[in-house]
Amino acid sequence: MSKNLIIAIDGPAGSGKSTTAKIVAQKLGYVYIDTGAMYRAITFLVIRANILGKEKEIIELAEACKIDLDFINGMTDIRVNDENLTDKIRTVDVNKNVSDVSKIEGVRKVLVKKQREIGASGAGIVMEGRDITTVVFPDADVKIFLTATLDERAVRRAKEYAESGNEIPVKNIRENLHRRDTIDTNRKISPLRQVEDAVVVDTSYVTIDEQVKMILNEAIKKANELGITININ
Repeated sequence: MSKNLIIAIDGPAGSGKSTTAKIVAQKLGYVYIDTGAMYRAITFLVIRANILGKEKEIIELAEACKIDLDFINGMTDIRVNDENLTDKIRTVDVNKNVSDVSKIEGVRKVLVKKQREIGASGAGIVMEGRDITTVVFPDADVKIFLTATLDERAVRRAKEYAESGNEIPVKNIRENLHRRDTIDTNRKISPLRQVEDAVVVDTSYVTIDEQVKMILNEAIKKANELGITININ
């Protein structure tokens, strides 16, 4: 039995997965893996290469990529083929197209393989995305399904854009999130869904600290069951 936990967090766009997972990882001294950033990076490269809609070329691009994730000072740096894309993957264009790229079976197979390789390291990890509990790590020690109302998610995303200097109407963001939800939950390959043994954490009306505490409590409970010692910073 590994001496560290694998904590898997799934949920729709804007539910707070990244922020929450980062803090949980920091408090446990675990590795944080932002799988969404991996799909975003591929999407950015697809847009730059002007191959949107060209499935075969997109899969070949994904297969050729060497992806490195570094969690430093609470931030995830993502490098693809040694190019730092951290500041390029949170744009409106990437948000608009990431679900279409992510639903391609070949792309998911490539990135799931990379994600499992990271998890096989034996280090304690907190991994978040859309199919972590269902596909990447169905045997994860702690399974969380993070959710929030569509309106709340739209407001949060609008705030994120505003903080980066982009004023996007909440209505437009809500429409984009609704479209992404539809694609993510209805795609044939690895759809977003809540597994039966996942703990649901609705972040609509709780603070970040409260939702982090809920997940840490689940981690403590599982660690006690497995006889694993974890330290919370």
